[in-house]
Amino acid sequence: MSNKVFVNEIFKSVQGEGPYIGVNQLFIRFSKCNLHCSYCDTDFSSNLKEYDINTLASIVNGCKNIHSVSLTGGEPLMESDFLSDFLPHINKPIYLETNGTLYKNLEKIINYIDIISMDFKLKSASDNGSLFELHKKFIDIVIKNKKEIFVKTVFDSNITDEEISTVVNILKPYNILLVLQPKTEKNNICFNSDSLMRIFDKFSDKYENVRLIPQVHKFINVR
Repeated sequence: MSNKVFVNEIFKSVQGEGPYIGVNQLFIRFSKCNLHCSYCDTDFSSNLKEYDINTLASIVNGCKNIHSVSLTGGEPLMESDFLSDFLPHINKPIYLETNGTLYKNLEKIINYIDIISMDFKLKSASDNGSLFELHKKFIDIVIKNKKEIFVKTVFDSNITDEEISTVVNILKPYNILLVLQPKTEKNNICFNSDSLMRIFDKFSDKYENVRLIPQVHKFINVR
């Protein structure tokens, strides 16, 4: 049992990524991550505050007019022990934003999750090693438990044909929605529109259930 957790920030805003763009959410940003992606825009070294279960549950359950509670980070599943104790106290839909690698931690809390926004981390864009085997195991658990999921892939002009084929081959058996998210630097997409569309076409030639959606919250200047 874990009764306390460090949180980077709690704020109400609109979801800016994926198919739920525009819905009002309460975001809980956790302070730990098991990966070190080159494009990560979160400062985890400051503004940390410790919460116990009752205090955090009171904040969440008291929030009005929201679609869901987004568990984000960092990697929320780093705090799976706390979440397994905390989530039964929450009376709102839970939206998990995850890098899709900690599949064993997911098993601890999946019964409390309603929507999963799962990243596929590409070596070409994130500077991590290959994580596809972990992503496969993660998806297997989600499908087994019949939870709603979509996959989000941050990419840039360095993406390889092999990466494109691997992503598609993993998702095809399940027809999971794939959201292509162009990598940004200082709120600007970091490669030209011709490259953007060429990559989108490569995916869509192989896979029908794919959309190209940038980080909208950065364009409207909200968190």
